[in-house]
Amino acid sequence: MMLQETEFDTRFAFAKAMAQEAGAIALDYFNRRETLVVETKRDLQDVVSIADRNVETFIRRRVAEAFGADGFLGEEYGYQEGQSGLTWVVDPIDGTAPFVNGMPTWCVSIAVLHRGVPVIGVIHVPCADELYAAAAGMGASLNGKNLSLDPSRTLQNAMTGIGCNTYVTPERVGAIVAAVLGKGGNFIRNGSGALMLAYVAAGRLVGYYEPHMRAWDCMAGYCLVREAGGTHLTFPAEGEALLQGHPVLASNQTVYADLLAIHTG
Repeated sequence: MMLQETEFDTRFAFAKAMAQEAGAIALDYFNRRETLVVETKRDLQDVVSIADRNVETFIRRRVAEAFGADGFLGEEYGYQEGQSGLTWVVDPIDGTAPFVNGMPTWCVSIAVLHRGVPVIGVIHVPCADELYAAAAGMGASLNGKNLSLDPSRTLQNAMTGIGCNTYVTPERVGAIVAAVLGKGGNFIRNGSGALMLAYVAAGRLVGYYEPHMRAWDCMAGYCLVREAGGTHLTFPAEGEALLQGHPVLASNQTVYADLLAIHTG
């Protein structure tokens, strides 16, 4: 299938509007989070609430109404195959742990894939009133201002984002942190991989690395980084591979080799 320009533009505008609507719903839950029932999934650090589920249900319903032939993959309710060759990949609230603990570092992440490649990426950060948006060949923006990465930013003069979870051993995480520090860098982890990828696109972080992430955490961010002039590790996103975890690495062009060496080392 060849993606028609009108189909592309329609979905991009829809994704931006929907991310803001979904973010408003999530923010309402955040402001009354004391009333939420919080559950655990894989382990005690992997939490979910009714906010995650209801925001995803809202997005799924809206996409089904507007683009019924498109596929959909969401963190909470899984994969529904489509017939159009386009797949929406959504994390309704990335950073649920910060969310339920009253911290602002969470976001709504929405991507559209075409043949396994993210061609639309939108991340809304309700607590900061920020909308990151990118589409293939159209560049990336933050609240309408174009983003372009600075090649003078390096591992040594900027911050690097690092992600971890219980799919990765503590020893591996420690080795990654040690490698970044050993190269003269410094690191941050804010609890949302999608948001840290958006920060890479905005130049707030020079790069981001996590040894195991899922498609809903990274696809929108990958589109943003690429359209801002950065580069990223390939994420296998067709067939069963789309449903599995893979390493995620994204940065400006200058730092990519350094982070790749940490990944392969």
